Amino acid sequence: MKQRFASLLLCLLTLFFVVGCAAPVTRPESADIPSWNGRLSVRVEATASMASQSFSSAFELQGKAERGQLLFFTPLGSTAAAITWTPEQASLRSGSDIQSFSNIDALIAQVLGTPVPVSALFAWLAGDLSSLDGWQVDQSQFDSGKITARRASPAPQAEIRVILEP
Repeated sequence: MKQRFASLLLCLLTLFFVVGCAAPVTRPESADIPSWNGRLSVRVEATASMASQSFSSAFELQGKAERGQLLFFTPLGSTAAAITWTPEQASLRSGSDIQSFSNIDALIAQVLGTPVPVSALFAWLAGDLSSLDGWQVDQSQFDSGKITARRASPAPQAEIRVILEP
């Protein structure tokens, strides 16, 4: 009986943990807004003042460089974090924690410790090979939904990998 109670308690705690990770999702107003989903990984090398940063997650991106929403998902499929932005502001929501920033570039620079070119990322997703501020994009596997962008300088070195789902 004691073992059955412990198993039931463990199941309930697991259920509460999974439900607690879920966050409500707001969608942009128009169905004509471009969207992408797949896997995204970002790696930023360490510097003298900062440890290396690495992040990988399933994602859903909707919008444009000026206005949009980026959702990151846990392995179980619940929303781990949501980034929304407009020309006037950007916010990062993770669970019940919400952080506000003046724009999407400031949000990304704060979270990753280095700027990442949001406007260039949207261009790369559209198949444009444009480089920006030392970023070199590899779209040799674009038809397979794979994009890799690397920045060697200025420091810190950084890499973005995107694998789009069809």
